[in-house]
Amino acid sequence: MFGGGQKQRFAVVLLLLLLLQPDLGGSEVTKNKTLTIGGIFPMSGSWAGGVACQPAVQMALEDVNNQTDILPDYKLEMQSDDSQCKPGLGTKVLYKLLYNQPTKLLVLCGCSIVSTFVAQAAKMWKLVVLSYGGSSPALSNRERFPTFFRTHPSGTLHNPIRLKVFKKFHWNRISTIQETQEIFTSTIEDLEKRVKEAGMDIAVRQSFLTDPTNAVRNLRRQDARIIVGVFYEDMARRVFCQAYKEKLYGKKYVWFIIGWYPDNWYKVKDDRHNCTVEQLEEALEGHFTTEAIILHQEPSMTEVGMTAQQFTERLNTMLNTTDTSSITGYPEAPLAYDAVWAMAFAFHKAAAKLAERGMNLEDFDYNNEEITNAIYSAMNSTKFLGISGNVAFSAKGDRIAWTQVEQFINGSYMKLGVYDAVADNLTWYNKEKWLGGRPPPDHTRVIDHLRVVSRTLYFSMCGLAAVGIMAGLLCLLFNYSNKHRQCVAFSQPAINNLTVLGCMLCLGCIVLLGLDGKFVTEHQYPVVCQVRAWLLSLGFTLSYGSMFSKIWTVHQMTTSRKKNRNGVQIWELFIVLGTLIALDVSVLTAWQVMDPLQRRLETFSRIQPTNTEDDIELRPQLEHCHSENLTVWLSVLFGYKGILLIFGIFLAYETRSVKLKQVNDSRFVGMSIYNVVVLCVITAPISLIIGNQEDATFAFVSLAIVLCSFLSMGLIFVPKVKEILQHPRRDGQEVKNLTDSLVSREEEERHQKMLEENEQLKKQIAEMEEKVRELNHKLQEKTRKFNSAANSTTATTTLSASSDNAYISRATGTTTNISTTAATAPNCITNSVHAKGHTGVPALPVNRNHTHWIGSVNQYPEVNPNKSTIAVELHSPTSSGSSVEHPDSNLIDLREATSLCDGKRIIPTDPVAVLDTDAQDALLAKESNRANFNGRGNLQGSHVTQRLASSN
Repeated sequence: MFGGGQKQRFAVVLLLLLLLQPDLGGSEVTKNKTLTIGGIFPMSGSWAGGVACQPAVQMALEDVNNQTDILPDYKLEMQSDDSQCKPGLGTKVLYKLLYNQPTKLLVLCGCSIVSTFVAQAAKMWKLVVLSYGGSSPALSNRERFPTFFRTHPSGTLHNPIRLKVFKKFHWNRISTIQETQEIFTSTIEDLEKRVKEAGMDIAVRQSFLTDPTNAVRNLRRQDARIIVGVFYEDMARRVFCQAYKEKLYGKKYVWFIIGWYPDNWYKVKDDRHNCTVEQLEEALEGHFTTEAIILHQEPSMTEVGMTAQQFTERLNTMLNTTDTSSITGYPEAPLAYDAVWAMAFAFHKAAAKLAERGMNLEDFDYNNEEITNAIYSAMNSTKFLGISGNVAFSAKGDRIAWTQVEQFINGSYMKLGVYDAVADNLTWYNKEKWLGGRPPPDHTRVIDHLRVVSRTLYFSMCGLAAVGIMAGLLCLLFNYSNKHRQCVAFSQPAINNLTVLGCMLCLGCIVLLGLDGKFVTEHQYPVVCQVRAWLLSLGFTLSYGSMFSKIWTVHQMTTSRKKNRNGVQIWELFIVLGTLIALDVSVLTAWQVMDPLQRRLETFSRIQPTNTEDDIELRPQLEHCHSENLTVWLSVLFGYKGILLIFGIFLAYETRSVKLKQVNDSRFVGMSIYNVVVLCVITAPISLIIGNQEDATFAFVSLAIVLCSFLSMGLIFVPKVKEILQHPRRDGQEVKNLTDSLVSREEEERHQKMLEENEQLKKQIAEMEEKVRELNHKLQEKTRKFNSAANSTTATTTLSASSDNAYISRATGTTTNISTTAATAPNCITNSVHAKGHTGVPALPVNRNHTHWIGSVNQYPEVNPNKSTIAVELHSPTSSGSSVEHPDSNLIDLREATSLCDGKRIIPTDPVAVLDTDAQDALLAKESNRANFNGRGNLQGSHVTQRLASSN
């Protein structure tokens, strides 16, 4: 990797190595040359690992400097500063180290976020970076970090052992929660990749930057059970505090977190959460941790000159403590110690390589790429047994190490197993403990729960159906044994037998309605659906159709005009029933062939069982008979059967009072039809509405079938049974007694004829009444004209204003000139003519200051708004101030008067007078009074003059 060198110096360096080589006894050795390295330690911040790692590095430097076989003529020194685990501050420390003498040959750094920035910048100065605490998987990228190595295993090293544990306990649904840092994001991305390759699933993924509250709540909402959490120690306390509040712990949950926290990390006082130590400990109980094995497990001597136990004792002495659980970075101290030794071994190898080329390590000046390549090559091939175990680096600069899994049980961590990534072998100690006594499932186990009809309800309804079928058999036996009795023979027993048979089929269908998954398999269920549809449809048609055919025949007999029908033809009944059955068979056959019924499961919301503590939920399912066009087929069936029901109840109503000898039970058949229609109208829609309630649906439909069947058979057969029991002999009166009274065919025809004659008489009477009304009207007209001719005259009303002329034409053609004076009034008045005595016309007040006859003007609108009149009635004042109508009072009509105000004329465009000459003379003698006419229509005090004109 390195080319060229200073061969002149090789001999000198080799000689110095031989002369200055210290002994192996560990005594202080004097070395003439110094190699300076830079150190960046997080002494505070999110991970203050430098508290324990910096003393371990100092210990390692002393041990290396005391060795004579490692860098015999070089002494290692270190300049360091605190990064607080902050990338900005860490980069500042790096620049400070680079720009201050002496030249730094290598840089040690701690936490991942700082290592990322330092390693990315250091390549510009040809510096090799070695990290003792960087676990971010992103640091494995050789393109971004070409000179980076680490003794701390990568965060992805945890994922293989996590995957092994998932498989061991059959967990396939994993949830993750992470702090938004590159180290944790890369770790989760690697875990997702591995989980997917293993056929598992990351069901829930949550992340947070500063506050984990919402992320933890979302885990709860999404039913996370196996949770992998990656975050720094300070955030871990806040996460589990929130988990305690959300009850996201206990026997249903398993947490996996990073294992490089101190053992009592949750006991550290932290003001950023409000949970007690006891609460955190309760939330943490049973959680798992995964971490690399960073302390040699054997008591044997390592290649660095001491055992792991000796290292621990020396470090505890330097830290001046026996309780190391509170010291951050203590678990990583062996990694920091071995990092110095790895650096020393690499420098030693590089020095030898450079000596061959005549070059020295101390010649490095941030530009000499050859020295950098020599160190890089030597570091890449370094391999030794250190305090942290076998130290070796992969091609990506990652530490190759074993990992272990531990469980937090009763306040302490217990090792459960170790994993060798090279051999892909998990060694499990079977020491795990579960709060629920067994490993929890990775999700709430959902069990399909088939909802079936209650056995008690099912067998109860089947019992009722069996009773109904037995009753039907008894009815058939009764019909057969009494077929020669008139009460049976005249009731069309063959049709009644079909009714009973249909009822029995419907009752038998109850057994099929309750057959579900508890009795039949899912392959047998479609057959049950088909048989159920055929039996119920045909049974209904046989039972109701038989009754319908009888009521149809009765209606035909009572409305038919044929005179030669003396009896009921049985074939007519069978034709009606056969037509209905043929229609049923056609529809059902087409349905079964084109779109057969299949089994369909309806799934409901999950429910929590109450009789178990297991982490399970029930997913209720209900079986249905379903086809692709179920709505269409049901519409066809319900459509024509609904029409049949409506028509049947209409016929039953029409023949409710008809009693025929040939069908002696027609009234009972009609009552049966009423019951069937009512029950069907109620049952059909309700059964569709409550279809997802198996017990209610089954009970409702079954009871409807039972009631229809029992009522139909009871109404048809009980009266016959009663009649035969009361009249065991054939006495000829049983039919009459059964139907109360019988009407012969001749009587029915006579009744119809009388109804027709009655209608004709009603029409004649109506015509005569109309003629009488016309004659009465004519008589009234003649009487009115006679009275009018005797008492009427033409009047001229003089008002207090200027006079104008108005012309009145008599009915006889005579014209009368009436002198009028328009009164001054604020409003124009339009008057309407109505005959004297018209209903609703009020009488106007009478002027009490005059003893003579005076006039009263009535005004009101007519239907025709274009015409108006003044109606004048003569009244006589009494001493009390009231008025009575003068016996000679008459009516003067002025039509089309335009105005009676503001000095305008009254100009009748079509005046009509109802006065003849004699009436005018009579009125002239009496009309000598005075009257004034105001704008509201009152005649008061003005002189009234009359002047008659001769007739034309």
